[in-house]
Amino acid sequence: MSKSHYGGIKGKKPSDTSSADKQNDHEASDHETISHEQDDYKKADYKQADYKQADSEETVIEDDNLHLFKRVRIGRTNVLSVVKRLPFGAYLSASSQSDEILLPKRYEPENCKVDDLLKVFIYYDSEDRIIATTEIPLAQVDECAFLKVVDVNKVGAFMDIGLMKDLFVPYAEQDVKMEKGKSYVVRVYLDEHSGRIMASSKLDKFLLEESHSHQAEQAVDLMVYAETELGYKAVVGTTYVGLLYKSELPQPLNIGDKFKGYIKTVRADNKLDLSLNLPSEKTRSDLANQILDHIKEQGGSSSLTDKSSPDDIYAQFRVSKKAYKKALGALYKRRLILIEKDSIKLV
Repeated sequence: MSKSHYGGIKGKKPSDTSSADKQNDHEASDHETISHEQDDYKKADYKQADYKQADSEETVIEDDNLHLFKRVRIGRTNVLSVVKRLPFGAYLSASSQSDEILLPKRYEPENCKVDDLLKVFIYYDSEDRIIATTEIPLAQVDECAFLKVVDVNKVGAFMDIGLMKDLFVPYAEQDVKMEKGKSYVVRVYLDEHSGRIMASSKLDKFLLEESHSHQAEQAVDLMVYAETELGYKAVVGTTYVGLLYKSELPQPLNIGDKFKGYIKTVRADNKLDLSLNLPSEKTRSDLANQILDHIKEQGGSSSLTDKSSPDDIYAQFRVSKKAYKKALGALYKRRLILIEKDSIKLV
């Protein structure tokens, strides 16, 4: 089944589309986006501002671990109640809003009935109507993701976000010109003028460099989005940016890599230095014991010295060369090993 491309996550009602339909979709995309630049959008029937400002996840009803939201959040997953069913779909509502949102028939769960609570993603369609889908996207508003470009035209690029409609990235929001088939880290945002869900690869304009809420050794979720001379810039959670230093990494990283990491330090200027490993005494002690065991297994002498390549060290111990050298130094000070030119030996 073809996807439709629009400026933002918008499109036709779900239906099978031919290649000719897809071409028409591209033409519609061009027209709609140009109209946006001219501030010539049709206004929605709903009170759009009320929805965009709704950020409360407060709940009032529980059913099978789902919680009914009081207000709808555009570009996010919501838990809403089925208020009525019609041949073409179901209408959903939050607890404190009277407006009803259509969930098209194709997205209705089996045995859907009135008063059921459904987890749905909410966005505006091509007619500026709020619409619901049970499909869950790869990223939501105010999140970052590593997404693939599936199409490019004269107004921008379109990325696969895991929905029927692709995600629009205007040229003005591209840090580098995007190419079809390549993947980029982007920030998903809600365009204030149109209500469209769009994306930007200019992450620095969205992320905060200074943090007053993090502390050293705190565990965080990281996503690599840029490489610098010193190291790699990573998204910390969804809001902050931090730096992983190349000299402390066991091997190069890739743009788009996601992993658990740690706050190494919060600098005096409140910027974040990051680490892949927890720099604790226990971690250092564990590595030292691993080194001693390794030397014993090698008959009391190992060729893996402080001069060995970072790749060889990582292959054996899964740590950076810097961490390995620190552990060797600690063992040497304790007089447990001898460090020679081509080997390390047990005392």
